[in-house]
Amino acid sequence: MKFISPKTDFAFKKIFASQESKPILISFLNALVYHNQPLIEDLEIIDPYQSSPLPILKDSFLDVKAKLKDGSLVIIEMQVLQVESFARRVLYNAAKAYSLQLGKGEGYRYLKPVIALTITDFIMFPEHNQVINHFEFREKSTNISYVENHLQLLFVELPKFEKQLEELEELDELWMYFLKNAPSLDTVPEKMAQLPEFKQAFGIASQANLTRKELEELGKREMFIHDQQGLILFADKQGIEKGMKQGREEGEKEKAQTIARQLMPLLDDETISQTTGIPVEEIRKLR
Repeated sequence: MKFISPKTDFAFKKIFASQESKPILISFLNALVYHNQPLIEDLEIIDPYQSSPLPILKDSFLDVKAKLKDGSLVIIEMQVLQVESFARRVLYNAAKAYSLQLGKGEGYRYLKPVIALTITDFIMFPEHNQVINHFEFREKSTNISYVENHLQLLFVELPKFEKQLEELEELDELWMYFLKNAPSLDTVPEKMAQLPEFKQAFGIASQANLTRKELEELGKREMFIHDQQGLILFADKQGIEKGMKQGREEGEKEKAQTIARQLMPLLDDETISQTTGIPVEEIRKLR
């Protein structure tokens, strides 16, 4: 058996956002958001497109959006590429999902909490090795929670998750392993096959169950991601080479300026410029 990668937006939505995927999404959220506690018993998967009634606000496209039984909203995004201002985009989408709950004339009492769960295939917080990071509003000096802590941001950094199959114990570890390693598996691991939500998730992710059109669409998405990753690596390499060249040029410029200062008591600006290669205008500034 071959399985598609859940890290592509096409596959992620197919596995977690279809109506028949409700048991999968409930298990996934209980594991990652509620620390393996079965607090979510039911939810409603809703349209992840966030249109804005105001022309000054951007429309938002999420991967998965769900409403819990208590009215809380969970928005989920799987991000493979590290793009510019991504952290701000996460905050924007969460704040927008919160504000769009109210219709015209409705009071703030109708607002429900929003939980933004973001899974990244790159490292966002290099200062520590913690795989899951959970942010909420707290007072800076006393660390007490805000009175209405309605906005929570959760980040799962897949590159930091390095456990092997035999080491997996908790439900959240099983889900992170599934996200990271599904394409490299030939069969459903026994630990996962015993759980109906994983059996269903692997069934959806099986290439044998996809139509030719879906496989073509998936191939296009994966090719686009690989191309973009190649461009990022190329840009990083070019940036390093440019920085090294710039460093050499700056070093040479500093040497020339030092020589120019030593010659100032002896020669005029034009002669120093001819000797050091520094423009006359810069010589005058140095003098």
